[in-house]
Amino acid sequence: MIIFKEEQIKDLFAYCNKGLPNESCGLLAGIITEEAKTVTQIFYLTNIDQSPEHFSMDVKEQFKAISQIRKDNLQLIGNFHSHPSTPSRPSAEDIRLAFDPNLSYVIISLQDRENPVINSFNIRDEVVSKDQLQIVE
Repeated sequence: MIIFKEEQIKDLFAYCNKGLPNESCGLLAGIITEEAKTVTQIFYLTNIDQSPEHFSMDVKEQFKAISQIRKDNLQLIGNFHSHPSTPSRPSAEDIRLAFDPNLSYVIISLQDRENPVINSFNIRDEVVSKDQLQIVE
């Protein structure tokens, strides 16, 4: 299970909408227990591809984020990216590029701009399973 605060979800949606027509991306950090992954920090990174169909995170920004995560004694939970015009599910490219089976891969669909959809996935050996997502106040 992955846990977000309501305010974090609103901020993610706003960030991804601001990045249109391109995909937006970033890293998620927080606390991992046996029961859940709780997001406490979101790192909004630059999609250096500037593409509506794929993303690459800025390497310098990634290193800075990882350094901050370590400094704050948090753990890398996973990453997020948006799909500007497709559903909230991993594309073939997303599956191919999923390098760590312990990470959560969060995808935000902006296909319906009025009602964005967020889902989280685990991807292990190209097998996709959906995480339970909990949004708290």
